[in-house]
Amino acid sequence: MERTPDWSPDDIDPSVPSSARMYDYVLGGFNNFAVDRTLADWVAETMPEVAQGARDNRAFLRRLVTYLVREAGIRQFLDLGSGIPTAGNVHEIAQRLEPGTRVAYVDIDPVAVTVSRRLLAGNPDATAVRGDLTDVESILGDPEIRALLDFTRPIAVLLVSVLHFVPESAEPRAIIARLRKALAPGSFLAISHFTQDGREAEAQRIVAMSRQTPTVTTPRTYAQVERLFEGLTLVEPGLVDVSEWRPEEPGEQVTGSGWYGGAGKVC
Repeated sequence: MERTPDWSPDDIDPSVPSSARMYDYVLGGFNNFAVDRTLADWVAETMPEVAQGARDNRAFLRRLVTYLVREAGIRQFLDLGSGIPTAGNVHEIAQRLEPGTRVAYVDIDPVAVTVSRRLLAGNPDATAVRGDLTDVESILGDPEIRALLDFTRPIAVLLVSVLHFVPESAEPRAIIARLRKALAPGSFLAISHFTQDGREAEAQRIVAMSRQTPTVTTPRTYAQVERLFEGLTLVEPGLVDVSEWRPEEPGEQVTGSGWYGGAGKVC
């Protein structure tokens, strides 16, 4: 049976693949088109580490949100580049652990926002808006976000699997700096990022593939990702492979799928 989304896109070209919809497909979602599935299947066959990276990032997000709610006492989340919701979304994890936790999702992809808003209908503690990560001021000034989140209190800003879509020309470090300045002490900023370290040939294949989508991938080294945390205090275990970040079981397998992850605190 052909899998198709249950919404009618008005401003979406279904002939152009989307990284967000491909990610949705890899994680078992249904909000994607044939062009997304075709490219994702080709990627999975030729570069299986990409699918493993998607799964590792999802597991990292789950552990990250759990830590922030249980151990850091965070009750507000701003998820930037949130993508299309599949199982285990931020609001599901956080609100299960602590009812009333507030979550604002932001994505540039209209499909991601449409599906998110449908999913969140009737949830007064969560919203989804369309926004461009490179325009931080518009995101921080969005009326729905300002109505939901209190920026005088700690907020966790999540940048999970998104900054590698921001080229150096867009100055990702400046983006982080603007976000950091808007946050109250006790806030957190978390990042996971695709790397080329130790896998230059694989990384370049992924970059070439991404040129078929509107969001070209920019892999970065450990040092480059670490610099994104300037002005923040990294929490243990620091910046590591995402599968090594606070594993749920001692000795849990480290997949080394090519992603760094970490969380920094605003002091």
